[in-house]
Formats: sequence, structure tokens, C-alpha cells
Amino acid sequence: MEQIEKEIGEAAGRIWEAVQLKGPMPRSRIAKETNLSTQWADRGIGWLAREGKISSEKRKNVEVYKLKE
Repeated sequence: MEQIEKEIGEAAGRIWEAVQLKGPMPRSRIAKETNLSTQWADRGIGWLAREGKISSEKRKNVEVYKLKE
């Protein structure tokens, strides 16, 4: 696995854990809770979305991410 894939996978793992523990949240909070930049949060969210592990919904004009059941 290339280094970038490993780093994105690690970011995805941190995001998954945070959302599992604290529930649905917007990207800005995900970045804060995981100590990731918004760019790395986006990459991790994309990884999880590609794997079918996370979904999003609009709440008051804010995109909120949650784990799929």
C-alpha cells in the first residue's frame, strides 16, 4: 500500500471512531474531534463513503455525517 493510502486509511479510522462514539456530526466538528485538517477529514470521509460505511444528510443547511447501520 502506498504511503498516501495508508495515511488516508488512518484518517478514516479516526473519523469512524469519533462518529461511532459521539454520533453524527458535520465535517468541521469531525476535523476538530480527530485533530485532522479539513482536507484530511475530507479524504477520510471519502474513503469511508467509498467503502459504504458513512452517509450524510442535510440538517439546517449543514452536511452531517453518520455511520451506516
